[in-house]
Formats: sequence, structure tokens, C-alpha cells
Amino acid sequence: MATFAYKAIDKKGNEMTGMVDAENETIAIAEVKNLGYFPIKIYESAKRSAQKGAKKKRGLSEFYIGGVRNKELVVFTRQLSTLIDAGLPLLRSLNILHDQLKPSKLRDISEEMIEDIQAGTTFSEALARHPKVFDRLYVNMVRAGEIGGMLEVVLNRLADYAEKRQALKRRVRGAMIYPIAVLIIAAGVVGFLMVRVVPVFAGIYKDFGGDLPGPTKLLVTVSDFMVTSWWLLLVYVSGTLIFFKILFKIPVIQRGRDHLVLKIPMIKGLVVKIAVARFSRTLGTLIASGVPILQALKIVKETIGNVVIQNAIDYVHDSIKEGETIAAPLEEARVFPAMVVNMIDVGEETGSLDAMLMKVADSYDAEVEAAVAALLTLMEPAMVVFLGFIVGYIVVALYLPIFMLGDAISGL
Repeated sequence: MATFAYKAIDKKGNEMTGMVDAENETIAIAEVKNLGYFPIKIYESAKRSAQKGAKKKRGLSEFYIGGVRNKELVVFTRQLSTLIDAGLPLLRSLNILHDQLKPSKLRDISEEMIEDIQAGTTFSEALARHPKVFDRLYVNMVRAGEIGGMLEVVLNRLADYAEKRQALKRRVRGAMIYPIAVLIIAAGVVGFLMVRVVPVFAGIYKDFGGDLPGPTKLLVTVSDFMVTSWWLLLVYVSGTLIFFKILFKIPVIQRGRDHLVLKIPMIKGLVVKIAVARFSRTLGTLIASGVPILQALKIVKETIGNVVIQNAIDYVHDSIKEGETIAAPLEEARVFPAMVVNMIDVGEETGSLDAMLMKVADSYDAEVEAAVAALLTLMEPAMVVFLGFIVGYIVVALYLPIFMLGDAISGL
């Protein structure tokens, strides 16, 4: 009989730790499950140091910068699906992929998963021990695939899901490259003027003596601050960002911010479109993979970044518990567009909810891309006007004393 330490999650999602006595790791896992917990990590406490030393010798404790990239995970998932579909056992497939991987975090994780499966855990349980790489959506879909005997199909869907989400992100980021580049170049030009040009003019005006006009005084003051105390500006900016990041973690503040976002005309449309696209694709993928609807809605909620929309999904979840359909409570929540609700209603009536949700997701992915492009198109002239105002102010403030001196001379 040995003592095993465990880390697990209870039914409410809280992390639990403790110790159990068992003859081996497989029995220890069963004991933890009997307690009503979902095990994440379990190990024989007396052998932990020896295991760490063994891993270090095998190169498992190497330090890698960053985590597992989405592209790596997609390729790994797609290849694993292909190998299993070809008739190879799961353990053999994982060993083949592990041997092909270059030294990386994913390679280390794959080796740990192989060891876990050899010790008797299921594939989904082995995945759940690495929540930073394999999220709840991934784990639950794999679990559904194991139960339904269609693991290769589920892995293919997971790869498709990740690829489509990544493709949308790439298109949105690509659309943002131009305005970001303009802002960086403009900031560089303004910075050069303030640090190099303005001090020269300030020195000339100082030699002349006399009072400077208000706009010029303000410009010179800002320039002096940027030259002598530029580091304070970095502290102020960093401090402000950290302050707001902490502030928006407070539930009341976060809720107020998300309510406000949904009242701003142009921003509201974009936020709702992104939420609809994520909701539809994630829920459609989960339902198609055999994940129960209530469990699927809990996972979907985590992919939505707006508290107001999350509350609407909670309302749908509670209504379905009481025997409602998805469409009726979704319509009552008054967050998603009527067309989306109608399409979901049709999908439920025809028994093709997953297919209908995927169609909604494809449609709204295109709408998100178009909305971002339209927003950036409007931002471009706004940026030009704003930057023109700043540069114009600098030029006018620099030459204003000269104009005033010319007027004074002409008046003599």
C-alpha cells in the first residue's frame, strides 16, 4: 500500500488537493473519482523526487520559452486523427508522434501522456492533466469521442475548429496591420519633433528672452518632460494599464464595462457578431461530437468574453434544465440577433442543430471580418485628422513667437 498525492477539480470547478492510500496509481485515480473529484494530477508522494530526477535525465525538465502554439496543436491533433483512422492503437499513435516531434513542451507533454495511459488512465484524463494546453472543450470532446467510439472523427473536428478560429484571427490581425503601422510611424515622427526639434527652438527663444505665448509654453514644457523624465511616462503608462487590468477583474466593474460596450453603436455590433460566431462554432462542434447539451453550454460560456452574453447563456442553460428548447430562452435573453435564433429554432425542429450552428458560424465569421474592415476604414481618416491636429499644433506653437515678433516689428 502506497500513499498518493492528488490535485483534482470538484463538481463546482474548485481545485482540490489531498492524499489517498492505494496499491497503485490506477486504484488511486479510482479512489479520487469515488470522492466525487475529477483528477488532474496524481503521483506517489514518496517517489516524486525520484520521478523528477528521472525526468531530468531524460530531458523532460528542459526549459522552453512560451507554451504550445495553436499551429503545433492543430498539426498534432490532425496527425493523431489520421493515425487512429488508419487503424493504429492510440498508444502506438502517440509514440509515433512523440518520436517525430522536436524537443519542445508538446513533446514533453506527449511523453507524460504516454506514461499516464500506460498506467491505466484514459486519453481524456491524460489530456485533462495539462489544462494550459488542452482546454475543457478539447478534453470533453475527446471524452465524448472515447465513449462513442469515434475518437478519430472528434480529433478531426477539433483540428477543423482550431484552424477556422485561427484563420479568422489571422484575417482580423492582417486588417489591423496598416492602422497600427501608421500609428507607430506617427508616434516616431512626433517623438522626434518633441525630443530633437522643439528643444532647438526653445533654446533660441530663451536667448531672445521675453514671455512665450501659451501654446508654445505648453509645447516646451511637454518637450522638456519627454527629454528629461521620459522614464516617468513609461511608469505612468504601465501603471495605468496594470491598474485597469486589476480594476476590470472586479465582477461589478467588469459587468458595468460589458454593459457599456453593448450600448456603443458600432462596437456593440462587432462584439455581438464575435460572440455569435464563437457560440455557434463551439456549440455546433461539441454537439456534433456527442457532448451533452448542458455540459456543452458550460464550455461555450468560457469562450465568450462578455459577462452580459455569458449571463444569457446561463439563462439558456437553466431553461433547458427545465425542459425548454435552446431557441426560446435565447430569444428571451435578447442578446443574439433574431435571425440566429430562428436558424437555431429550425435546426432543433429538423434535428440538424449542429449543422445549422456551423452555418451560422461560417456566416458570422464573414460578418466579423467585414465589420472589422469597415471599422478600420472609418478609423483611418479619424487617425489622419488626429495626427494632423497634433503635428499642426506643434508647427503653429513653434512658429507662433516668430509671427508675434514679426507683427510687433511691423507695428513699430
